[in-house]
Amino acid sequence: MRVRFGARSIAARLFLAAAVWSTLILVLAGLGLSALNARWTEANFDDELGVYLKALVANLPAAGDEARSGAPAGLAPQFELAFSGWYWQITRLDAVPPDIRASKSLFATQLPHLVAVSPDHGEILSGYVIGPGGRTLRMVERTIDAGDEGRFLVQVAANADVIEAQERSFEWGLAATFLTLALALTGSTALAVRYGLTPLRSLREGVAAIRRGEAQRIEGDFPQDVAPLAAEVNQLIDSNREIVERARTQVGNLAHALKTPLSVLVNEADSASPNLAEKVREQTGVMRRQVAFYLDRARAAARARTGGHATEVKPVVDGLVRTFEKLTAERGLVFAADLPEGLKFRGEAQDLTDLIGNLLDNAGKWARESVAIRARRVPPVSRDAPAFLVAEIDDDGPGLDPAARTEALERGKKLDESRPGSGLGLSIVVDLAAIYGGSLQFEESPLGGLRAVLRLPCV
Repeated sequence: MRVRFGARSIAARLFLAAAVWSTLILVLAGLGLSALNARWTEANFDDELGVYLKALVANLPAAGDEARSGAPAGLAPQFELAFSGWYWQITRLDAVPPDIRASKSLFATQLPHLVAVSPDHGEILSGYVIGPGGRTLRMVERTIDAGDEGRFLVQVAANADVIEAQERSFEWGLAATFLTLALALTGSTALAVRYGLTPLRSLREGVAAIRRGEAQRIEGDFPQDVAPLAAEVNQLIDSNREIVERARTQVGNLAHALKTPLSVLVNEADSASPNLAEKVREQTGVMRRQVAFYLDRARAAARARTGGHATEVKPVVDGLVRTFEKLTAERGLVFAADLPEGLKFRGEAQDLTDLIGNLLDNAGKWARESVAIRARRVPPVSRDAPAFLVAEIDDDGPGLDPAARTEALERGKKLDESRPGSGLGLSIVVDLAAIYGGSLQFEESPLGGLRAVLRLPCV
């Protein structure tokens, strides 16, 4: 089965990418060095031929009229051997026919010209030509105007096999060196990838240990690139564990809450009470409220765990204020809101409505003349900590002493049975705020009544 590249492991992808790029770089470097060496070898060989060319130029007057045989002084002996691969030739261009003087190694043959002879002189030209026996020669030539002595074309050539042999030797050595370097780079890349991905393997083993029940959290020291991932995994594990524990607690609470109404119904049925129908309606109403309460908390918990939602606070609160002003119009209550623009709650709009709505409802029940709400953003204490919004709901009612403030937050607890409601509103706020990582607390209000301080995560 063929595996797509995108589906390969990170180690394989890193190794293949490093190997391909290393090979490509080495190949390009090898080609560049080979080209530079070829140019350097040719230039070095041309310098050597240029030395012989200068020796021949120094003997040009002798080449004109007096000495027409023998090699000029200072030339190597290989110019005396027939077809040795080393040749020189001096051609007098102003003679008719051209007068040619050449090394014995040419053996009655002649060297070709690199370019057509031109009036310009003094420039040393170099290039490749086909010489005696069809062999490739590297040749340098120069046109010299000696005035009355004549005009000459001086040429020196040597077998190009010497250049090719030097280039081939360099290329083999370069290939062997780069091959060794490629193997070393491949090995070091494999070791680097294996060492670099060790934290990810440790993270995988930690998750596997949790799945097998051998550990509760991922433990160990991780580098700064992997440590946030390990922390997020631990937070996810803690969150899932909290959800399971919360669900277990909710089920237990619901079972306990339904136990009393069920017992009442059973007792009424066993005693054949004439008020059985009324008791059934009464207790089923209690059971319905309890079921609705726990279902609402379960839905709120599910929404809070999904994340990715942000709700602007001001429109939600303004809508609630207008609603409560209408509901309390007969009492003449005044609701004042002081909210900044752009403040956003990190959660669902429905949950924010339940949180603020329950607190405004509670404040409206106890207030004499006015209720005030204001909110502000509290910046995070560290880079990894979230920012919070703090909402303060004040009323000018009778207030609560410190002991009663804690008691008021208990589920279903009503401090005054004369007031309408089930006593679940504040408990809903406490639970829902805790789901989002926030809190609710009571303080003394500057208006003389009670202040509810709600703390929630914000954007």
